Amino acid sequence: MDRRSFLKVKTEKKGFNAAAIVSPPPPAGGLAPFAGNFTELELTHLLKRTLFGVSKADLNYFKNKNLNQTVDELLNPTAPFPAPPLKEYSVGTAAVPDNNILIGTTWVNDTNTDGTINSLRRSSFKKWWMGVMINQDRSIREKMTLFWHNHFATESNDIGNSQYVYKHHNLLRTSALGNFKTLTKAVTLDPAMLVYLNGQLNTATAPDENYGREIQELFCCGKGPDSKYTEDDVKAAAKVLTGWRVNATTISSYFTESRHDKTNKAFSSFYNNTVIQGRTGATGGEQEIDEMLNMIFATQEVAKYVCRRIYRWFVYYDIDASVERNVITPLADLFRNSNYEIKPVLSALLKSEHFFDSLSRGCQIKSPVDLVVGLCREFNVAFQPSADYVTNYGMYNYLVSWVTNMQQSIGDPPDVSGWKAYYQEPQFYQIWINSDTLPKRNQFSDTLVVNGYTFNSKKIVIDGAEYAKTLSNPRDPNVLINDLVAAMYRIDITAASKAQLKRDILLSGQSTDIYWTEAWDLFIATPSNTNNTTSVRNKVRDLIKYLMNLAEYQLS
Repeated sequence: MDRRSFLKVKTEKKGFNAAAIVSPPPPAGGLAPFAGNFTELELTHLLKRTLFGVSKADLNYFKNKNLNQTVDELLNPTAPFPAPPLKEYSVGTAAVPDNNILIGTTWVNDTNTDGTINSLRRSSFKKWWMGVMINQDRSIREKMTLFWHNHFATESNDIGNSQYVYKHHNLLRTSALGNFKTLTKAVTLDPAMLVYLNGQLNTATAPDENYGREIQELFCCGKGPDSKYTEDDVKAAAKVLTGWRVNATTISSYFTESRHDKTNKAFSSFYNNTVIQGRTGATGGEQEIDEMLNMIFATQEVAKYVCRRIYRWFVYYDIDASVERNVITPLADLFRNSNYEIKPVLSALLKSEHFFDSLSRGCQIKSPVDLVVGLCREFNVAFQPSADYVTNYGMYNYLVSWVTNMQQSIGDPPDVSGWKAYYQEPQFYQIWINSDTLPKRNQFSDTLVVNGYTFNSKKIVIDGAEYAKTLSNPRDPNVLINDLVAAMYRIDITAASKAQLKRDILLSGQSTDIYWTEAWDLFIATPSNTNNTTSVRNKVRDLIKYLMNLAEYQLS
């Protein structure tokens, strides 16, 4: 059974409209600015795609801004970058413990080659990153940081050195909305990437082709029909990249001329038969890299490939001839004409009629990170004050475990290609949903709604009744259900389905709405009435839990 059928059968069993779940064709339109009304529906769609989840506070913050103001603010973060991860771990049996680093201070500037310590720090990094996403500012920065992590994919377990891991990640975040060509060069010389793709082992006498291949196949040109670099181009690129090494003490890379291939490097007709002259001297290696990047970025394919990746991240996976012609091609032209600056591309896409086409909404399956982080943010799951970092890191670790079990381990994608949901044809996002992961998604939301998770005698949990109080009119069962569906779903459910939910859950089988209204009013006026308060809380809890278990909740 394919993943669409799996979701379809699930909704049929629940009695909902399964046809709504079948993926629609790509939306129409192009990059012409959206000229429709920018209502809460459009705002929610925009924020769902650019943030991890949309809280009521997010909606309230942007609701009086127009489309251009909202997108411009999303693309120009003013919040400071997050403080680095802290030492919150116990060194245990480490052979070389980092006792010089105090608990509660950062480890990112402390050199330690002990395997146990580095393992603890890599775990600390992942917990910290989860917290950064949950506490994100109202900008696209965190979504773009994860985008670049998927694009320039590395695996922290393979890199080993936790300081390299953090430095690489910090590079992606600080460059997330900058210049793609500049970022590509920085990644090329980044210690984590040099270790991950064997760049530090790449010498004139033993050229290693890993990065020379991936900079063309995965990072810049892609595998499209017009991306016609050759195996000889891979070999030539590998020679250009020889001579670079890493320094674990300074957490940096450096060039060793004696390890560099000083011969001329000839490239194919795809690169206009460019010949990069072999260089000598301390700056020779970097000069050759600059020339190679100029050569690669002079092709048409770099802009097209990256724009396709951005499109699949923010809009939809299916790029047919119409989308290629009306969206990808003009975006790529804009990208080249902007000297590979990222913001103009994102601005044009997020303000376009294509992005706001009705078929662009609800056509993505949430990634595990989007599901888990979005749930916490949208339902105001309360964590501890930042001073209680030990408890928070323990709770973040719980969430890291969940996204890992759902097959999106942050910091450790499956391989250098990133997560298959963004490139594997024909399934793409449907890869996120299978007979193993869907029950885990439901189990996660069930746990947060019903019992929560306790660490250090403190709990994270969805308080459904408190959340309901933030909605427009929770004493009216019809409005309550409508508000919940509008907040949680991108695709509406039928009036008959809502009536069934009201009758079975909120009215306990009763036929008149007053049953719920009186119970809610008593809950507000007399919370000390234990029986009624417990009943109301349980009903709201059960309603939210049920809505989360439907297939529609998996869509963004």
